[in-house]
Amino acid sequence: MRYQFIHRHRSKFSVEKMCKILGVSRSWYYAWLRRPESERSKRRKRITKRVHQIFVKSHRLYGSPKITQILRHEGERVAQKTVANIMRENGL
Repeated sequence: MRYQFIHRHRSKFSVEKMCKILGVSRSWYYAWLRRPESERSKRRKRITKRVHQIFVKSHRLYGSPKITQILRHEGERVAQKTVANIMRENGL
């Protein structure tokens, strides 16, 4: 989470300063940048994109239970709580 914050704000503040303030090593930040994206992160992004598509296609009517049902029908193993969290995080 700290590294993501640093990455998002690196154009406004120096990486060195942010690392110092947040108490993280600058070398760890750069190692984090080079690390490949995890499978879990890729899956979360894929599900988030699909949740958004389903929500918009439903004219913004479907909630997490219905979207979860559709995702499961499509073969995606996902919990309703995960879908609800994704919807909340994305303002859906």
